[in-house]
Amino acid sequence: MIDHTGIGVADVARSARFYDAALAALGLRRVMQLPAESGADAIGYGETYPVFWIDRFHPHGVKQHTAFAARSRAAVDAFHAAALRAGGADNGPPGLRDTATGYPPNYYAAFVIDPDGNNMEAVCRTA
Repeated sequence: MIDHTGIGVADVARSARFYDAALAALGLRRVMQLPAESGADAIGYGETYPVFWIDRFHPHGVKQHTAFAARSRAAVDAFHAAALRAGGADNGPPGLRDTATGYPPNYYAAFVIDPDGNNMEAVCRTA
C-alpha cells in the first residue's frame, strides 16, 4: 500500500492553482507547504496528512500518470470540470470505461493533463 507519492513540476505556484482546484473536488486540500527558501518548494495535499506532493526538486515533464480515488461519480465529474477550469486539458471525459478494452465493471473515470503534461485521473469504482 502506498502511503504518499508526488511529482516534480516546473512551476509550483502555477501547478498549485491547478491542483488546489482539481483536488478540492475530491476532498483533498493543502495540508503542508515547504517554502522555496528551504530548497524544497513543495506542497502536500491530503485530508489530514500529505498523500500527494508537487515539488520542484523532482524531475518534471516526464508525463507521469496518477489516479485519485473519488467517493462518487459526481466527484469524478467535479474533478474533471474543476481541472479544466484551472487550465488542465481534457484527456478523457467523465464516464464509464469500456470493459472490452480492459477496464473492470463500474470503472467510472475522467482524465486531464496537468500544466506539466502529466495524466491525472479521478476514478470511482462503485455503481
